[in-house]
Amino acid sequence: MIVQVPNVRLAVQWNRAFLRRVVRYLIREAGIKQIIDVGAGLPTVGNTHEVALDACPQARVVYVDHDPIVLAHARSMLHGVPGTAVIGRDMLEPDSILADPALRELIDFDEPVALLFLSILHFVADEADPAGIIAKLLAPFPAGSHVAISHATPDEIPEVNDVERVFDEATTPAHVRSRAAIRDLIAGMDIIAPGLAWPPEWRPDPGEEVPANAAESYYCVVVARTN
Repeated sequence: MIVQVPNVRLAVQWNRAFLRRVVRYLIREAGIKQIIDVGAGLPTVGNTHEVALDACPQARVVYVDHDPIVLAHARSMLHGVPGTAVIGRDMLEPDSILADPALRELIDFDEPVALLFLSILHFVADEADPAGIIAKLLAPFPAGSHVAISHATPDEIPEVNDVERVFDEATTPAHVRSRAAIRDLIAGMDIIAPGLAWPPEWRPDPGEEVPANAAESYYCVVVARTN
């Protein structure tokens, strides 16, 4: 991957910084107190529950992943942390996610929720209907619920298509998408300013400058359900 896209390390760091900013936004500005992080891929620095609980000690976070190594690390990390859970579910089966007892114990379906799909939807083929997965997971929740997405794209750097080929021999193939295709995933929802942007451009922290090379290999966007 690094051979094909030398700045991929930087792009990943920007993606994590977007996670931290978007969680703070969801809690402090959108008023959401419960988050479902789909395809979480723990552990790393500045995890969703750490940012969320720092912003609001009453926040609740459920991580969803099906990788046994991720699940083992996550359960160790979250042991004794109130308001958190990790469930071993496949994002391709949204009904099983919503029916999981651990999720239902923490998440109130009568309150708005935030769904995070960060650096994960490009591992879902068009045939698996990523837009439909988002819609099914969002359907039981009321207006005011939000969805945050970061997604690999070849729009600015065509070599990202070569990175996609790297995953042809992996357990899960990659499916990078154009700006228009990513917008189609969230059709019908209200896009929160600044819209579909490069991660460093999405609500940078005060005093934080957007780098000149911000146009890289990821788009990010946050949308809200208004009805």
